[in-house]
Amino acid sequence: MRYSPKNIVYHELIGLKVKVLHSNTESYLGIEGTVVDETKNLIILETSRGEKKILKRGIVLLIELPNGNIVKVRGDRLVGRPEDRLKRILKKRW
Repeated sequence: MRYSPKNIVYHELIGLKVKVLHSNTESYLGIEGTVVDETKNLIILETSRGEKKILKRGIVLLIELPNGNIVKVRGDRLVGRPEDRLKRILKKRW
């Protein structure tokens, strides 16, 4: 499955460039970098100032896809491990 704006929440985010557009936590605003790891509740970014851990809940991210498109995604939709997010869509189809 290729990355697209419609299916980005079901993909692994590691390696993608992201920017925090909105956050309930003020210190997260404007942070940008490359996703180096992802847990159920966190996105870990490599930034110009080192690694930053960002909670997925309560944020809005701009994610740059490999083809150069930029997608806005609510972090709440990203909560969960990537494999669990994929299982959610498969359950909906059955």
